[in-house]
Amino acid sequence: MTKTFDAETTAEDVLDGMDLSGKRVLVTGVSAGLGAETARQLAARGAGVVGTARSLDKAKSALPDSVELVELDLASLASVRACTDKLLADGKRFDLVIANAGVMHVPKGQTADGFETHFGTNFLGHFLLINRIAGLLNPGARIVNLTSWGHNYSDVDLDDLNFENAPYEEHAAYGRSKTANILFTVEFDRRYRDKGIRATAVHPGGIPTELYRHMDPEFVKSLTAVPEGGGAPILPKSESQGVATQLWAGLVAPADEVGGRYCEDCHASEVVSSDDVFFGVRDYAVDPQRAGILWSKAEQLVGERF
Repeated sequence: MTKTFDAETTAEDVLDGMDLSGKRVLVTGVSAGLGAETARQLAARGAGVVGTARSLDKAKSALPDSVELVELDLASLASVRACTDKLLADGKRFDLVIANAGVMHVPKGQTADGFETHFGTNFLGHFLLINRIAGLLNPGARIVNLTSWGHNYSDVDLDDLNFENAPYEEHAAYGRSKTANILFTVEFDRRYRDKGIRATAVHPGGIPTELYRHMDPEFVKSLTAVPEGGGAPILPKSESQGVATQLWAGLVAPADEVGGRYCEDCHASEVVSSDDVFFGVRDYAVDPQRAGILWSKAEQLVGERF
């Protein structure tokens, strides 16, 4: 009998009875929050987990000894290349990559390479990381890119990716990067599905982790309200509930159900035309033409073609 999952589903529900021995998973941003919880849940069921973090000491204190750690700062392309060079030299293959790490609503700034912080960290860093190790993906492997309902804040401006012309606004900058994560998913899935490798974008829900440290407390409080347009409040989910959808999409859901799709609350979502509801995905975030254009521009920005 098929299990039914929803917004209250936990990681334990999704992984109930599963033995992940022999599976190898890469998870970015494992030093705290959802990344650490994801790594712990996978390792507890026998998966070989490789976790990336800027601070290896912080990650070690949050994780079991079985998790292999690799240093990675997604805000530095040099760091991404050093990390991927290490993984490529190791040569061990992956069955699942969960692109979890990111920043949210940070003040105006730039990455080490001069990109707007959200766009450079959340999108470009993962774009380079995943594409450089694509040759290590086993047939049947999946990529899970964490995105957010926050993609409703803004579409990607393909002519002004780094806020060089538009006035900077934290919500818009975060929203652009989360839209970019979805568009990357759409194009990656198109390119790799014939090889049996699929990609999905996941909104984990609202979980008060370190990611919220730059946000106005009153704004965070407002996220607990039931939206007038319907649906559940953005906050709060537990960390176990917060990692359920990425584990479902990466390990449980049928590939054709989630490939190239935006998922939330353990289901693939439909396209919505309004930002007045806290569910669904906007049409601009799953537009295949825009996804292809963004891919080409990203290649130019990182200086590599894939």
